[in-house]
Amino acid sequence: MNIRAILYAQLRDLAGTSEIDVDLDETATVSELLEQLYRSAPKLRTQDKNILVGAGVEFVGRNYRLKPDQEIAIMPPVQGG
Repeated sequence: MNIRAILYAQLRDLAGTSEIDVDLDETATVSELLEQLYRSAPKLRTQDKNILVGAGVEFVGRNYRLKPDQEIAIMPPVQGG
């Protein structure tokens, strides 16, 4: 299935792009998506412990099962002021 990862803030800068399309198995999870992203853009791995993942309007965990043609937001920690 195809998943589009949308990268924000410094993650976009590390990857050199704001979007990455990834082809994954039908039973793939967020963890598997992240591993594919790290292969495509190795510098992203340096932020692994800080990455937040969103599906729709919710933050999701790394065991979240992805859906075909889903857009997933990959973000640094949210900062407020």
